[in-house]
Amino acid sequence: MPAQEKTKVALITGGSRGIGAETALALAAHGYDVAITYRNKAARAKEVVTRAEQQGVRALAVCSDITQPAALDQLFTELQAWCSRLDALVLNASGGLERELLAADPAYPMHINRDAQLALVERALPLMSAGGVIVFVTSHWAHLNGQVEQIPAYEAVAASKYAGEQALRTRQDEFTAQGIRLIVVTGDLIEGTVTPKLLERGAPGLAEQRRSSIGQLPTAAEMGEAIARAALDSALPSGHTVVIGGSLHSLPRKLTT
Repeated sequence: MPAQEKTKVALITGGSRGIGAETALALAAHGYDVAITYRNKAARAKEVVTRAEQQGVRALAVCSDITQPAALDQLFTELQAWCSRLDALVLNASGGLERELLAADPAYPMHINRDAQLALVERALPLMSAGGVIVFVTSHWAHLNGQVEQIPAYEAVAASKYAGEQALRTRQDEFTAQGIRLIVVTGDLIEGTVTPKLLERGAPGLAEQRRSSIGQLPTAAEMGEAIARAALDSALPSGHTVVIGGSLHSLPRKLTT
Protein backbone atom coordinates (compact mmCIF):
# COMPACT_ATOMS: atom_id res chain seq x y z
CA MET A 1 0.00 0.00 0.00
CA PRO A 2 1.22 3.59 -0.58
CA ALA A 3 3.30 5.27 2.12
CA GLN A 4 1.43 7.47 4.57
CA GLU A 5 1.43 11.16 3.70
CA LYS A 6 3.51 12.08 6.73
CA THR A 7 6.36 9.80 5.69
CA LYS A 8 8.97 11.39 3.46
CA VAL A 9 9.98 9.38 0.44
CA ALA A 10 13.14 9.41 -1.69
CA LEU A 11 13.88 7.80 -5.03
CA ILE A 12 17.56 7.05 -5.62
CA THR A 13 18.61 5.84 -9.05
CA GLY A 14 21.45 3.34 -9.30
CA GLY A 15 20.94 2.38 -5.68
CA SER A 16 22.07 -1.23 -5.59
CA ARG A 17 25.71 -0.51 -4.80
CA GLY A 18 28.32 2.14 -4.17
CA ILE A 19 27.26 5.75 -3.74
CA GLY A 20 23.61 5.07 -4.56
CA ALA A 21 23.28 2.34 -1.97
CA GLU A 22 25.01 4.43 0.69
CA THR A 23 22.76 7.40 -0.12
CA ALA A 24 19.65 5.23 0.26
CA LEU A 25 20.86 3.92 3.62
CA ALA A 26 21.78 7.41 4.82
CA LEU A 27 18.32 8.73 3.93
CA ALA A 28 16.73 5.68 5.58
CA ALA A 29 18.68 6.52 8.73
CA HIS A 30 17.03 9.95 8.62
CA GLY A 31 13.58 8.38 8.48
CA TYR A 32 12.91 8.41 4.75
CA ASP A 33 11.16 5.58 2.99
CA VAL A 34 13.51 4.81 0.10
CA ALA A 35 13.00 3.44 -3.39
CA ILE A 36 16.00 2.48 -5.48
CA THR A 37 16.50 1.50 -9.09
CA TYR A 38 18.99 -1.02 -10.38
CA ARG A 39 19.82 -2.40 -13.82
CA ASN A 40 21.21 -5.88 -13.17
CA LYS A 41 22.28 -6.23 -9.52
CA ALA A 42 19.14 -7.79 -8.04
CA ALA A 43 20.85 -9.52 -5.11
CA ARG A 44 22.65 -6.34 -4.09
CA ALA A 45 19.46 -4.31 -4.46
CA LYS A 46 17.61 -6.76 -2.21
CA GLU A 47 20.37 -6.42 0.39
CA VAL A 48 20.02 -2.62 0.34
CA VAL A 49 16.27 -2.98 0.83
CA THR A 50 16.81 -5.32 3.78
CA ARG A 51 19.33 -2.98 5.42
CA ALA A 52 17.05 0.01 4.94
CA GLU A 53 14.07 -1.84 6.41
CA GLN A 54 16.17 -2.73 9.45
CA GLN A 55 16.21 1.00 10.19
CA GLY A 56 12.43 1.01 10.53
CA VAL A 57 11.47 2.44 7.15
CA ARG A 58 9.91 1.00 4.03
CA ALA A 59 12.09 0.25 1.02
CA LEU A 60 11.49 -0.74 -2.58
CA ALA A 61 13.85 -1.90 -5.34
CA VAL A 62 12.79 -1.69 -8.98
CA CYS A 63 14.75 -3.17 -11.88
CA SER A 64 14.80 -0.44 -14.51
CA ASP A 65 16.98 0.51 -17.45
CA ILE A 66 16.35 4.24 -17.15
CA THR A 67 17.40 4.87 -20.76
CA GLN A 68 14.29 3.02 -21.97
CA PRO A 69 10.95 4.90 -21.92
CA ALA A 70 8.94 1.72 -21.34
CA ALA A 71 11.14 0.85 -18.35
CA LEU A 72 10.62 4.33 -16.92
CA ASP A 73 6.87 3.97 -17.34
CA GLN A 74 6.99 0.67 -15.44
CA LEU A 75 9.20 2.22 -12.74
CA PHE A 76 6.72 4.96 -12.01
CA THR A 77 3.78 2.57 -12.17
CA GLU A 78 5.41 0.49 -9.44
CA LEU A 79 6.49 3.57 -7.51
CA GLN A 80 3.02 5.12 -7.46
CA ALA A 81 1.52 1.84 -6.30
CA TRP A 82 3.95 1.99 -3.39
CA CYS A 83 3.93 5.67 -2.42
CA SER A 84 1.76 8.72 -2.95
CA ARG A 85 4.51 11.31 -3.46
CA LEU A 86 8.23 11.99 -3.67
CA ASP A 87 10.12 14.39 -1.43
CA ALA A 88 13.58 13.74 -2.85
CA LEU A 89 14.84 12.55 -6.22
CA VAL A 90 18.52 11.61 -6.23
CA LEU A 91 19.86 11.32 -9.78
CA ASN A 92 22.80 9.06 -9.06
CA ALA A 93 22.69 6.48 -11.87
CA SER A 94 25.15 7.19 -14.67
CA GLY A 95 27.27 5.34 -17.17
CA GLY A 96 29.39 5.45 -20.25
CA LEU A 97 32.42 3.37 -19.37
CA GLU A 98 30.78 -0.02 -19.98
CA ARG A 99 32.38 -1.54 -23.08
CA GLU A 100 29.45 -3.76 -23.98
CA LEU A 101 26.94 -0.91 -23.80
CA LEU A 102 29.17 1.41 -25.81
CA ALA A 103 29.63 -1.26 -28.45
CA ALA A 104 25.86 -1.56 -28.83
CA ASP A 105 25.23 2.19 -28.65
CA PRO A 106 28.13 4.65 -29.11
CA ALA A 107 25.85 7.47 -27.94
CA TYR A 108 25.04 5.65 -24.69
CA PRO A 109 26.84 8.18 -22.44
CA MET A 110 24.57 11.01 -23.61
CA HIS A 111 21.50 8.80 -23.47
CA ILE A 112 22.01 7.89 -19.82
CA ASN A 113 23.77 10.95 -18.42
CA ARG A 114 21.57 13.61 -20.02
CA ASP A 115 18.47 12.23 -21.71
CA ALA A 116 17.53 9.70 -19.02
CA GLN A 117 18.05 12.28 -16.25
CA LEU A 118 15.65 14.69 -17.92
CA ALA A 119 13.11 11.95 -18.57
CA LEU A 120 13.24 10.90 -14.92
CA VAL A 121 12.63 14.44 -13.78
CA GLU A 122 9.66 14.79 -16.15
CA ARG A 123 8.03 11.72 -14.63
CA ALA A 124 8.92 12.62 -11.06
CA LEU A 125 7.77 16.25 -11.03
CA PRO A 126 4.03 15.44 -10.82
CA LEU A 127 4.74 13.47 -7.64
CA MET A 128 6.77 16.24 -6.03
CA SER A 129 5.34 19.14 -4.09
CA ALA A 130 6.70 22.27 -2.46
CA GLY A 131 9.69 21.50 -0.26
CA GLY A 132 10.98 18.74 -2.51
CA VAL A 133 14.53 18.47 -3.79
CA ILE A 134 16.26 17.10 -6.87
CA VAL A 135 19.91 16.13 -6.31
CA PHE A 136 22.14 15.59 -9.33
CA VAL A 137 25.25 13.58 -8.53
CA THR A 138 28.31 14.24 -10.65
CA SER A 139 32.12 14.28 -10.57
CA HIS A 140 34.65 17.09 -10.50
CA TRP A 141 35.80 16.22 -14.02
CA ALA A 142 32.25 16.33 -15.37
CA HIS A 143 31.23 19.42 -13.40
CA LEU A 144 34.27 21.28 -14.77
CA ASN A 145 34.19 19.75 -18.25
CA GLY A 146 35.98 22.01 -20.70
CA GLN A 147 37.89 23.80 -17.94
CA VAL A 148 40.21 21.05 -16.68
CA GLU A 149 42.49 18.46 -18.18
CA GLN A 150 40.27 15.52 -18.93
CA ILE A 151 40.91 11.83 -18.31
CA PRO A 152 40.92 10.41 -21.87
CA ALA A 153 38.74 7.39 -21.08
CA TYR A 154 36.27 9.63 -19.25
CA GLU A 155 35.81 12.32 -21.91
CA ALA A 156 32.44 11.10 -23.23
CA VAL A 157 31.13 10.59 -19.70
CA ALA A 158 32.30 14.00 -18.54
CA ALA A 159 30.78 15.75 -21.55
CA SER A 160 27.45 13.97 -21.18
CA LYS A 161 27.18 14.45 -17.42
CA TYR A 162 28.06 18.12 -17.89
CA ALA A 163 25.29 18.32 -20.51
CA GLY A 164 22.88 16.69 -18.07
CA GLU A 165 23.76 19.12 -15.29
CA GLN A 166 23.41 22.15 -17.54
CA ALA A 167 20.09 20.92 -18.93
CA LEU A 168 18.74 20.64 -15.39
CA ARG A 169 20.09 24.04 -14.42
CA THR A 170 18.24 25.67 -17.32
CA ARG A 171 15.02 24.44 -15.70
CA GLN A 172 15.83 25.82 -12.28
CA ASP A 173 13.25 28.63 -12.46
CA GLU A 174 10.57 26.07 -13.33
CA PHE A 175 11.58 23.94 -10.33
CA THR A 176 11.59 26.98 -8.05
CA ALA A 177 8.08 27.94 -9.15
CA GLN A 178 6.97 24.51 -7.96
CA GLY A 179 8.86 24.94 -4.68
CA ILE A 180 11.50 22.38 -5.59
CA ARG A 181 15.23 22.93 -5.13
CA LEU A 182 17.96 21.65 -7.44
CA ILE A 183 21.20 20.71 -5.69
CA VAL A 184 24.34 19.45 -7.44
CA VAL A 185 26.77 17.23 -5.51
CA THR A 186 30.16 16.77 -7.16
CA GLY A 187 32.68 14.22 -5.92
CA ASP A 188 36.34 13.45 -6.44
CA LEU A 189 37.40 9.87 -7.12
CA ILE A 190 35.49 7.79 -4.60
CA GLU A 191 37.40 5.05 -2.82
CA GLY A 192 36.17 1.53 -3.47
CA THR A 193 33.69 2.32 -6.25
CA VAL A 194 33.73 0.89 -9.75
CA THR A 195 34.53 4.14 -11.60
CA PRO A 196 38.18 4.48 -10.46
CA LYS A 197 38.74 0.83 -11.32
CA LEU A 198 37.40 1.36 -14.84
CA LEU A 199 39.41 4.54 -15.30
CA GLU A 200 42.61 2.83 -14.20
CA ARG A 201 42.44 0.78 -17.40
CA GLY A 202 43.40 3.81 -19.46
CA ALA A 203 45.01 5.92 -16.76
CA PRO A 204 47.13 3.66 -14.53
CA GLY A 205 47.98 5.26 -11.21
CA LEU A 206 45.12 7.79 -11.36
CA ALA A 207 43.83 7.06 -7.86
CA GLU A 208 47.30 7.26 -6.36
CA GLN A 209 47.87 10.58 -8.11
CA ARG A 210 44.71 11.98 -6.56
CA ARG A 211 45.70 10.69 -3.13
CA SER A 212 49.07 12.41 -3.52
CA SER A 213 47.30 15.62 -4.50
CA ILE A 214 44.44 15.79 -1.99
CA GLY A 215 45.18 13.13 0.62
CA GLN A 216 42.68 10.43 1.50
CA LEU A 217 39.94 9.91 -1.06
CA PRO A 218 36.33 10.07 0.15
CA THR A 219 34.51 6.75 0.54
CA ALA A 220 31.14 5.80 -0.89
CA ALA A 221 29.66 6.00 2.61
CA GLU A 222 30.98 9.54 3.07
CA MET A 223 29.65 10.55 -0.34
CA GLY A 224 26.27 8.98 0.37
CA GLU A 225 25.99 10.77 3.71
CA ALA A 226 26.95 14.07 2.07
CA ILE A 227 24.26 13.60 -0.60
CA ALA A 228 21.68 12.81 2.08
CA ARG A 229 22.68 15.89 4.11
CA ALA A 230 22.42 18.05 0.99
CA ALA A 231 18.92 16.73 0.31
CA LEU A 232 17.88 17.36 3.92
CA ASP A 233 19.39 20.84 4.27
CA SER A 234 16.61 23.24 3.32
CA ALA A 235 19.00 26.15 3.90
CA LEU A 236 20.94 25.28 0.75
CA PRO A 237 19.62 27.49 -2.05
CA SER A 238 18.48 26.02 -5.34
CA GLY A 239 21.41 25.70 -7.72
CA HIS A 240 23.93 25.23 -4.94
CA THR A 241 26.92 22.94 -5.59
CA VAL A 242 28.23 20.73 -2.79
CA VAL A 243 31.87 19.66 -3.24
CA ILE A 244 33.07 16.35 -1.78
CA GLY A 245 36.76 15.40 -1.74
CA GLY A 246 39.45 17.61 -3.20
CA SER A 247 38.53 21.20 -4.03
CA LEU A 248 37.57 22.07 -7.57
CA HIS A 249 40.81 24.03 -7.82
CA SER A 250 42.87 20.89 -7.21
CA LEU A 251 42.37 19.59 -10.75
CA PRO A 252 44.87 20.66 -13.43
CA ARG A 253 43.38 23.34 -15.65
CA LYS A 254 42.96 22.80 -19.34
CA LEU A 255 45.71 24.45 -21.34
CA THR A 256 44.51 27.16 -23.70
CA THR A 257 46.16 28.11 -26.97
